[in-house]
Amino acid sequence: MAILKTSQIIISILLVILILIQTKNAGLASGLKNSFTTYRSLRGVEKAVFILTAILGVVLVVNSFLLITLS
Repeated sequence: MAILKTSQIIISILLVILILIQTKNAGLASGLKNSFTTYRSLRGVEKAVFILTAILGVVLVVNSFLLITLS
C-alpha cells in the first residue's frame, strides 16, 4: 500500500513537470504568432514528451483505481 501511495506522488509530480514543459511556449505572443502559421505535426522530443504525458496520465488513473480498491 505504501508503494502505491509513493508511486502516486511521484507520477503526479512527473506529470505536472511534463505538462509545464509542453506549455512553456504557450504565451500570448506565441499564441498570436502561431495563429498565423500553418498546422505542424509533433516531432522529435516534443512528440516523445506528448506520448510520455499520455502514458503517465493513464498510469496515474490506474494507480488511483488500485489505491481505491485496495484500501
